[in-house]
Amino acid sequence: MAMSSEGRFAGRGRILFWQIAVAVICLLTWHILTATKILDPFFFATPLGVIERTWKDFASGVIWRHLGVTLLETVLAFAIGSAAGVALGFWFARRAMAAAVFDPYIKAANALPRVVLAPIFALWFGLGIWSKVALGVTLVFFIVFFNVYQGVREVSPTVLANARMLGMNDRQLLRHVYMPSALSWVFSSLHTSVGFALVGAVVGEYLGATAGLGYRIAQAEGVFDVVGVFSGMLVLSAFVVAIDAFVSVIERRLLVWRPESAAAASAQGLGGNG
Repeated sequence: MAMSSEGRFAGRGRILFWQIAVAVICLLTWHILTATKILDPFFFATPLGVIERTWKDFASGVIWRHLGVTLLETVLAFAIGSAAGVALGFWFARRAMAAAVFDPYIKAANALPRVVLAPIFALWFGLGIWSKVALGVTLVFFIVFFNVYQGVREVSPTVLANARMLGMNDRQLLRHVYMPSALSWVFSSLHTSVGFALVGAVVGEYLGATAGLGYRIAQAEGVFDVVGVFSGMLVLSAFVVAIDAFVSVIERRLLVWRPESAAAASAQGLGGNG
């Protein structure tokens, strides 16, 4: 068990090494192309310039307010959209008649271009955070909803029949059968929807706002500050990676019943006892 644990950590180390290596290779390629003028630095900036600008923004504190606004909008959109998607996904999956009636309306709503909705939300909710939250919710909700709906419907009829034979009521079925079956689908959708929650916030800020990372990027574009634009995109990318890592931590804690998670927990426990 100890050896398998060591092998697992070694595997993670190799993955981390190659992830860093890919980033370094991309930065070096970008630097060489701009240094040799193959790519015009005016239009593509330089990696050193972008990193320097990002460092100065954080050191001076100018970016913290904008980062906080975007973080709040993203978290609210992610939380509200995910909660609504999970709740309605479970409900429709267990109500075949309601699902059949509302199916065309849900698909029609999902087909609406979100960019078209952004000005409408700005008109309804103003230029504050709630218009951005509303836009993010429309992106997150449908991703989570369809995954949860499919996850609940994928429950094995045999498992359901056996659970009913054991005398489980609807609440027990929901807790012990439907939820474990759908959790993998839920977290799969959450990893995707994190980025879309941020996209909704940033697009809303880009179209009209007084603060936020999208607002800063729009301001930089307005004065042809390419370094500022790339710096904003770098912060956004790091932002998404950090939130996704947080979702992964929660996923590992909640899905310990999965074979790979159970094996990992067992290996750690036996290793500690040894």
